[in-house]
This record gives sequence, C-alpha cells and structure tokens, in this order.
Amino acid sequence: MNLRDIKKDIEYFIGEFIDDCSLFIALNPKKGSEEVSGIIDEGVDLYNSLKDKINHPAEGAKRAYYDGIRREMLEKLDTLSEKLSSIISKAE
Repeated sequence: MNLRDIKKDIEYFIGEFIDDCSLFIALNPKKGSEEVSGIIDEGVDLYNSLKDKINHPAEGAKRAYYDGIRREMLEKLDTLSEKLSSIISKAE
C-alpha cells in the first residue's frame, strides 16, 4: 500500500460518509438535522486531522505509521456511523 492509495482512501471513505449525512438531511430536513450537522463537522475534523498526519509523518517506521492512520480512520468512521445510525433510528 502506498501513500497515494492511503490519501485516496481517506478522501473516498470520509467523503462517502459526509454524502450519506447530507442525504439524510436532504430527505429529512426537520428530523435531527442539527445533530447530523454536528456529525458532518466531526467528519471534516477527522479528514483534516488525517490529512495533516499523512502530510507530516512521524519519524520511524513509515509502514507501521501509515497502517495506524488507516486503522484510526476506520475506527473513527465506525464511531461516526454508529452516531448517524442512532440519529436515523430516532427520526423514524
């Protein structure tokens, strides 16, 4: 896995998550849109944080560092997805 692939994965996965949030807001404008907007903000913060870590790597083993970033992205996206799912279930 090279650096370019990791950058593309960050853009794709976080972008898709934000698109899902935006779709919920568009389809349900009066149900939890403020909460979902907060989740979008968290997604944007995650994106900025990961891109900063990618662009300024720590010293040491690069492969382990980038694998850690990928793991962090997936774990935090899972957490954000769970938050979104709980809001969606409340809205129904």
